[in-house]
Amino acid sequence: MTSGRRRAAVLGHPIGHSRSPALHRAAYEALGVDIEYVSFDLVPDQLGDFVRKVRGEDGWCGLSVTMPLKAALVGSMDRLEGNATVLGVLNTVTFERSSGRLALVGHNTDVAGIVEALRHAGVVRAAAPVIVGAGNTALAAVAAISELGAAAVRFLVRDPSRAAEAAALAERLGLAVALEPIEGGAAALAAADVVVSTLPPRAADALAGELAAQAADDGVTGVLLDVAYDPWPSRLGEAWEARGGRTLHGLEMLVYQAVEQIVLFTGREDARRLDVIDVMCNSVGLAQRAR
Repeated sequence: MTSGRRRAAVLGHPIGHSRSPALHRAAYEALGVDIEYVSFDLVPDQLGDFVRKVRGEDGWCGLSVTMPLKAALVGSMDRLEGNATVLGVLNTVTFERSSGRLALVGHNTDVAGIVEALRHAGVVRAAAPVIVGAGNTALAAVAAISELGAAAVRFLVRDPSRAAEAAALAERLGLAVALEPIEGGAAALAAADVVVSTLPPRAADALAGELAAQAADDGVTGVLLDVAYDPWPSRLGEAWEARGGRTLHGLEMLVYQAVEQIVLFTGREDARRLDVIDVMCNSVGLAQRAR
């Protein structure tokens, strides 16, 4: 690395499939910003050593954080801000230096990623939302639909006993909560105007099969954001579109959350320009939908 050059990285495991390096590098080139962006394959047990290392090095301006580290890294922060405080999970770390002191600050831009992806698809309000899954990404989905004006949320979950955190967050945000098993959940999907599937790749395939098996006249009219983007199209997305709904590529959420990370890392509000979003979308083979 060139001496004095700023740097950032994405952390997670496995990390080889991450699209974050392509997104960030494309944006930095478009903005004329010299930031080296790399990746580190880390599991939670390795975080302590890693954080101590970066605290002792110059040049760091930010970290992108993916699974399984979004909750595990919270305890290493000097403070949390914004949605990270509300959710108790982060996906972004910034480095603040003042009077010779360094503070690591945790943020969560996943909420903005979901909100902006849905808004650019024409969603003004989430009147009857369904969230599939109840993990860390589901927490961001809860905050996102709350921001979009939801008064209630239905969760479709594999294990209700593991949905307590997501349900409690929804209740704190003033949402009425219904917890339902994912098995037999196709009818709940069909009644939704906004669906956010937060499950890993292939994990919603059985639900997709149920949706595909519904009667031909049981169409859907809502928007589905499936955060699992590899492989694409997902079976759930295919089934949703076959029923008449609109499916948003999970990479759209990834692009918009990365935009907010780049603003935090660089201080450049113009990272939200459409031409910057264009080159980011192109870098991951995604058609630009922001216009």
